[in-house]
Amino acid sequence: MANLGYMQLTRGCLQDCRFCSNPPTGRDLTEPEMRTLIDELVDMGYDGVILTGGEPSMSPLLIPALAYARERGLHSRMITNGQHLADRDRFQRAVDAGLNHIHVSLHSYRPEVHDFVTRYPGAWDVLVRCLELVPEMGITCDINMVINTYNSDHLHETVMWMVERFPFVRHFVWNNMDPDGNRAEENPDVIPRHHEFLVSLELAMEYLEATGRTFRAERVPLCYMRRFAWASTETRKIVKEEERCIKFLDDKGFVRQLEFLHGKGTACDVCRFDPICAGLYSLAKTFDERELSPIFEDPTPTIRRVLGHDPAPELLERLEARRGRRSRTEQPTDEARAEFRARPLFGEPPRAVPG
Repeated sequence: MANLGYMQLTRGCLQDCRFCSNPPTGRDLTEPEMRTLIDELVDMGYDGVILTGGEPSMSPLLIPALAYARERGLHSRMITNGQHLADRDRFQRAVDAGLNHIHVSLHSYRPEVHDFVTRYPGAWDVLVRCLELVPEMGITCDINMVINTYNSDHLHETVMWMVERFPFVRHFVWNNMDPDGNRAEENPDVIPRHHEFLVSLELAMEYLEATGRTFRAERVPLCYMRRFAWASTETRKIVKEEERCIKFLDDKGFVRQLEFLHGKGTACDVCRFDPICAGLYSLAKTFDERELSPIFEDPTPTIRRVLGHDPAPELLERLEARRGRRSRTEQPTDEARAEFRARPLFGEPPRAVPG
């Protein structure tokens, strides 16, 4: 098991993404806070730290944080839009300080779509220059994509383009939309319905598995990735009984996440995958539980695929005991669910045209 802690160095960013879930707050981490947080990760037995933001490469603490994490024996990763790492010298300094791996946020292989959703002209070109430097730097690189309205029909085309152009990329991560309390509320046109990305996500996962690559998806209910349920971030955390912690530079502060549950609907009550599925994010607030459907197959093969070996009977008993468990913080009331179900199922917001 590998537990990784997330640490926001800054909430500043060059880009202005339409769906940003961590927009600027005017706050930056201080060096004493950084050192204390890294010490706490070590004390909790964590394996590494993921530097994030905002855009962490904008923080003057980037090099000190990488160096201190290495001193304390932690592997260092960074989630980045690639804008500053397109500069060879900056990239090299980060690697020399201890950067082992980057997660690059690319939202489409189409420049006009990526630049449209990031609201930063030329962002795609600069990001590609960053990716071209990765082999020279001798580190590894993943691709992160936020699933949104404007890329939901060509997720598979994006991964095919990536594999052909940057074959050293071996891992892809999709994050379904976080529509609450951030820029997506101001730009509802970016929020897709689940059926809009179902086919493209399936094709993307199928292609990556066929080419020997790995992938994960977060905030996607298992009924929308049934063949690849083992690749759900939340499901893997549930099955492997892992945790994660995040230091936010906002009112959330330090969060140690031990439970991975969103909202559950009526379909979940009869779904055999209920014990290992996180459910539907933002249920009865943005998303409709009528988008869900039950799975009636045995979840044991999925559990086995997550673990890489046969599950112990004791683990299966603990997982089965989760059946019917509902989040104390994210499960809406029956009244809220009923009120939401009374609305039209697909009330689509108006959508802009990239370009």
